[in-house]
Amino acid sequence: MTHIEITLLLLLFATVMFVWERIPLALTAIIVCLTLVVTGVLDPKTAFNGFINTNVILFVGMFVVGAALFETGMANRIGGLVTRFAKTERQLIVAIMVIVGVLSGLLSNTGTAAILIPVVIGIAAKSGFSRSRLLMPLVLAAAMGGNLSLIGAPGNLIAQSALQNAGLEFSFFEYAKVGLPLLVGGIIYFAFFGYRLLPAGNSSAISGFDQEHDFSAVPKWKQIMSLVVMVATILGMVFEKAIGIPLHITACIGAAFLVLVGVLTEKQAYHSIDTQTIFIFGGTLALASALDQTGAGATVATFIMDLLGTEPSPAVLLMVIFFISCALTNFMSNTATTALLVPIGMSIAANLGADPRAVLMAIVIGGSCAYATPIGMPANLMVLSAGGYKFADYLRCGLPLIFVAGAIAIPLLLLFFPFFPA
Repeated sequence: MTHIEITLLLLLFATVMFVWERIPLALTAIIVCLTLVVTGVLDPKTAFNGFINTNVILFVGMFVVGAALFETGMANRIGGLVTRFAKTERQLIVAIMVIVGVLSGLLSNTGTAAILIPVVIGIAAKSGFSRSRLLMPLVLAAAMGGNLSLIGAPGNLIAQSALQNAGLEFSFFEYAKVGLPLLVGGIIYFAFFGYRLLPAGNSSAISGFDQEHDFSAVPKWKQIMSLVVMVATILGMVFEKAIGIPLHITACIGAAFLVLVGVLTEKQAYHSIDTQTIFIFGGTLALASALDQTGAGATVATFIMDLLGTEPSPAVLLMVIFFISCALTNFMSNTATTALLVPIGMSIAANLGADPRAVLMAIVIGGSCAYATPIGMPANLMVLSAGGYKFADYLRCGLPLIFVAGAIAIPLLLLFFPFFPA
């Protein structure tokens, strides 16, 4: 069996296992990585290089910086501002989506959803509105908000790593060129139409999020310091070129400072690191390397191009890539979808002579549209029992939003990221 055939079989295996989730996603990624080494497709150094990638270091630093905001209760205080300005159900939906969307762009979208779910459940209890009417907009806003910055979602950094290997990169807020209008459009859609599709649900549903967390014993200086460090870290990343400090080093400085001054304990810092994301990231980067080095990615890209004709319209190609990403992301992890499609996208760009930034941006934005199923992203599953939702509830609320997202994103992608820039 040739190296190309082994790599393509592992690509198929990863795709099936990411959708089926019979074994943990991280374990699937590690199995793929180890198999590439055992079969001789990659040498160990190349296969495990993804685990020491600078973006993994960035993940670790931002997990700790974000955890400080959550552990001190500052995130709860920010979420609590909702009740001051929103009195009707629609106002609450809009306020929740705005806050979650913005925080998701600056922190982990999954982490933001996790900490604000109990906040929203508390808001629902105090306001008398059904939690099922509020939790669905929360997780959808988290998915959209992840497109505001480089660190909003793991898939953003997977694409960045591939670009860096080609000598290119996205700037810190470059995703926001498409992501911000997408978030604004999604909020407007829910404010005027989408809220009608939200299920009545079961407000008496019980989940682990019903347990309230008491932050009254947390010193106020820790809350303030967590916010100051988060803002300083983000500013350091935005002005990376001006200060001459790479993103991952800035994140680690912020994380180390929080532990040094006692905002977080060392144990809390370790606990905040999402090892599943790191293993998925590192393992799937090995597959990406194999697709590139063996020529398997080019083979898949050529097959797709043959289906589209010898000279496909950039607009048609963009829509095909975007909606393939949308379809896959709703049946597997959004991170896994991006990891699988990014190396194929790089090969497509190389075959066409197109700008790889344009292809990868379409993949990332499409891969974030995990709105229509409970398995598209972790936050969707988090509210499944808390909101008393059924699979059909996600489909009814999320499928129209995917088409709204496509209508907004595709023209912006063509405008800001043309496949063949002049």
